[in-house]
Amino acid sequence: MYDKIDASTLSLSEKMISLSRVSKTVKGGRKFKFTALMVVGDGKGIVGIGLGKSLEIPDAVNKGIEDAKKNLVRISLKGTTIPHETVATFGASMVVLKPAAPGTGVIAGGAVRDILEMAGVKDIRTKALRSRNPQNLANATIVGLKALRSAQEVAETRGKSVQEIFG
Repeated sequence: MYDKIDASTLSLSEKMISLSRVSKTVKGGRKFKFTALMVVGDGKGIVGIGLGKSLEIPDAVNKGIEDAKKNLVRISLKGTTIPHETVATFGASMVVLKPAAPGTGVIAGGAVRDILEMAGVKDIRTKALRSRNPQNLANATIVGLKALRSAQEVAETRGKSVQEIFG
């Protein structure tokens, strides 16, 4: 259903969602590493998230950007908003995405806001429920955006025209 998107032909911008220091306790003490959760997007309906881990922050960021470029998805937009409401879960996080009238802006927080801005959504209302873990919240947002279908896609699936769908 989803075609592979070539990142080399797009002009992508990147943004860091979260950066955290994680540690592993070994016999000699603690070993510290960094994890960077990154989002890339073209602002026109293509977005991807990636996670990079390394001993140094710049390496973790670069790995996160490369991972995000491998996980690009194309989302359905209706003007500056999304075509319909959707609720998505990933792990213990849940995100509610609702379309909004032009001029509303992006009403979202944290990881959800960064992903929607990179995807090019200008007007949307969202609510993050249950866990606010940035990784799970980012993945739940991507799951919700993947689930969006335009009127043309629904019409093709049902074998009808768009006018028949809207009545």
